[in-house]
Amino acid sequence: MVEKIEHIGIAVESIDEMVPYYRDALGLEYGGEEVVEEQKVRVAFFGIGESSIELLEATSEDSSIAKFLAKRGPGIHHIAVRVDDIERALTQHEENGAQLIDKTPRIGAHNMRIAFVHPRSTGGVLVELCQSPG
Repeated sequence: MVEKIEHIGIAVESIDEMVPYYRDALGLEYGGEEVVEEQKVRVAFFGIGESSIELLEATSEDSSIAKFLAKRGPGIHHIAVRVDDIERALTQHEENGAQLIDKTPRIGAHNMRIAFVHPRSTGGVLVELCQSPG
């Protein structure tokens, strides 16, 4: 069911300030940016092997990233795992007693179908399940 770690999401105050570190100092491949209106977030992508790092910047004060930054400051926001069937993954999580933030998938960056599992069920880590479009 789980195919790989898709990405690690890192909440930042400013993508513009952090791109040089990830691109130049770490030498990661910069894959551009995208605004995900539904999530109220701007995302910058960096390739690392078969996975990626996503920098997440709030585009609204009421976004989940803005709330995360206000409460915890910059840092790792979530770990995303790619699944082959997100509906089946959600059902399996629920059957195993996990608390779901999303009971149905929504659309995230790169048009991926995504859903989040609450950190209370995962040892304190926000887990994103994602499935490639098509």
